[in-house]
Amino acid sequence: MEPLDLPPGYMSAHQAATTLGITLGGIRELRRRGRLTAVGGSPRQPYYDTEQVLALLAERAAA
Repeated sequence: MEPLDLPPGYMSAHQAATTLGITLGGIRELRRRGRLTAVGGSPRQPYYDTEQVLALLAERAAA
C-alpha cells in the first residue's frame, strides 16, 4: 500500500519504479547493486530521494 503522506523530495518504491519504468523487483536490484539507497521510511516501505531517482532516469535515457 502506498503511503499517503510522503515528505517533499521523496518517492515511494512504487513511484520510483513507475518513474524508471521498471518493476519493484528492479528497484530491489538497484538497491542490491548500490545504485539506489533508501533515505527514509521503513524497511518494508522505504522512501527514495527524488533527485537520485531522476539522476538514474537521466542516465538510462542517455544510454
